[in-house]
Amino acid sequence: MKPVRLWFKKDGLAVYISHLDMNRCMTRAVRRADIPLWYTEGFNPHPYMTFLMPLPLGQSGMREPLDIRIEGEMSFGEIQKRLNSVMPEGIEIVDVAKPEHKPNEIDAAEYEVDLWFENASDAEKFSLGASKIIEGGVLNAEKRSKKGIKTVNLCELVRSFDVSACENKVYIKTILAAGNTVNLNAELLVNSLLSELSLEETDRNIVRTKLLRSDLSIFE
Repeated sequence: MKPVRLWFKKDGLAVYISHLDMNRCMTRAVRRADIPLWYTEGFNPHPYMTFLMPLPLGQSGMREPLDIRIEGEMSFGEIQKRLNSVMPEGIEIVDVAKPEHKPNEIDAAEYEVDLWFENASDAEKFSLGASKIIEGGVLNAEKRSKKGIKTVNLCELVRSFDVSACENKVYIKTILAAGNTVNLNAELLVNSLLSELSLEETDRNIVRTKLLRSDLSIFE
C-alpha cells in the first residue's frame, strides 16, 4: 500500500460541482483511469480517498489536495497522465507526489478575490472601508459550527489582508484561518464586509491559491 497525494485545479464551470459530486467524480475518474486503488478492510470495503480541505461551492482552487492509497507500483507521472485523460472540463491534476505533511498541519489558506462594482466610487469606498475595518480588529458575523450558529469576530481569523481598487474593480489578497478546528470561508468575510459598508458588488471571483501551515509555509 502506497500513499499518494493528488493536487488538482478546479475552475470554470467546475466550481459549481458540490463536494459530494466531487467525491463521486474523483472516484469514477480514478476507476476509469485504472489506478490500482487500495481498499479499506472490514465488512464494507471502500477505496481510500480523502479530500483534505473541501473547497466551498462557487470557489476556484489552484492547488487542492486529495489523498489516495494505491496497491503495487505506479509512477506519479503515469498516475497524473491517466487521470487527466479522463477528467471533466474544469478539473485538472496539476501534480502527484508523496504526502510531505499531515492533514492536521493545515492551518491557513491564501485567497485572491476580485470584486466588481457599478462604478469606481463604490470600489474605492470598499477598498478604503475594508482596510479600515480589518485594521480596526472588529467584524462580527454569525458563523455556523458543529454546535450551531454563533457570533464570531472574523478579524481574529484573518492572518493578512491586502486590498486595492482600480476603476470599478477591487483586488484582495488575504490569508485566512483554515483547518478542522478553525476555518474562515472567504465568502463569509466578503459578504460581511459588503454588509458592514452597505455596498453590493455586481460580480465576484474567489480563488484559493494555496494551503499553508502554522508558520505560513506551504502545505505539501
